[in-house]
Formats: sequence, structure tokens, C-alpha cells
Amino acid sequence: MSPLQAPRHITYIPLTDLPPDPGNPKKHEIERVIKSIQDHGFIETPVVDERTSLVISGHGRRIALIEMQSRGEPVPHGLLVDDDGGWLVPVTRGWSSQNDRQAHAVLILLNRLGAAGGWNPGPLAEILEDLATSDTELFDSLCISDDEMEELLRQVDPEGLPQGPDNGDQDKDRGSDDFADDGFGDTGDNERAAGVCCPSCGHLFSPGR
Repeated sequence: MSPLQAPRHITYIPLTDLPPDPGNPKKHEIERVIKSIQDHGFIETPVVDERTSLVISGHGRRIALIEMQSRGEPVPHGLLVDDDGGWLVPVTRGWSSQNDRQAHAVLILLNRLGAAGGWNPGPLAEILEDLATSDTELFDSLCISDDEMEELLRQVDPEGLPQGPDNGDQDKDRGSDDFADDGFGDTGDNERAAGVCCPSCGHLFSPGR
């Protein structure tokens, strides 16, 4: 019996051989994608439609890699290099669309599914609080705005967070006057605000810059 052929498999192909779908309607924050790859390596593999040989998922990652290579940046972790110095990208192969309509529907669907379910505020706030207070570099890599953090903290029970309300009174006394007027938003030079105060418990986060 011959071995079963895997319906999906990952293979490395030249970055130059990863053609985008010209009809892709998705916008991308390329600098954020680049920063993510720089911080954590190339994790999520693009998907190629076998029928069209076009990218069905991964357009932003493709553009980010092309830009990184043009800037002369080091090869990201997760990629390989061919004999000529070209970058080889891992891609998922084996899926074929039935027609162009299905290809475009799946292209949109794959971009929408990840964010469709939303977040559980409690567990998310607990993880973010830990990152914000113990590893600011990792927290900053998430590019979460002060307004987003404030809105999240409004949805959670402060007693459920590791910092809890006990430390909140001290932090609130220390930070309430200093941060009353800044709205936890961006400063004029796009620097991150000095802190985000939990509106429930008063705990002051100081994430990064």
C-alpha cells in the first residue's frame, strides 16, 4: 500500500514565487506586521490556492517580507535561504478553490474569522496586565492603544486581576492627578502615554515608553 498523501502540507518556496491575488481587498499595517516578524519570527504560514497558484491568505506577510528584504534586514527566523541568497517562505499547500467566487469568498472569510469571536475580557486583561507590568517589550509588541486598554479594564472585576484592588489605592493616590487630563490617549509625538489607570481598581499600568 502506498503511503497516504497528506491533503495539506507545508513547503518552502521562493518569496519571488509567491504571487498575490490582484483582487485582494484587505488593507494592511505593514510596519506592524514587520515589527511582529522581527519580534517573534515568521509564524503563520501563507496559504496558496492550487487552482490559481495565488496567495489566498498571507498578503500582508508577503509584502512585509519583501520590504524587510529590500531594507537589507536579517533573514527572519522561520525562513530559509537558497544558494543565491533568496528568501524561502513556508507556505501551506493542498487547498484548491472551485472557482473565482469561492476563492474570493474564502480570502475574505480567512481575514474575518480571527477577530469574529471577540475576546473574554477577564482572561485577556489578566494576560495584558502581566505583560504590561513584567515585560513591557512584549506588551508593546501587541500595539494595544491606551484607549483600548482602558476600555478593556472597564469590563473586568478588579479583584480578578493579579494586582487586585489592594495595590490600587496606593497607585491611585500616586497617579490620579498626573493622568487626569491626558485621556490615556496618544501624545502629540506619538509616544505611548506614561501610564494607564484601571478605572475599576485604580491600578496604574506603565507599559513601555
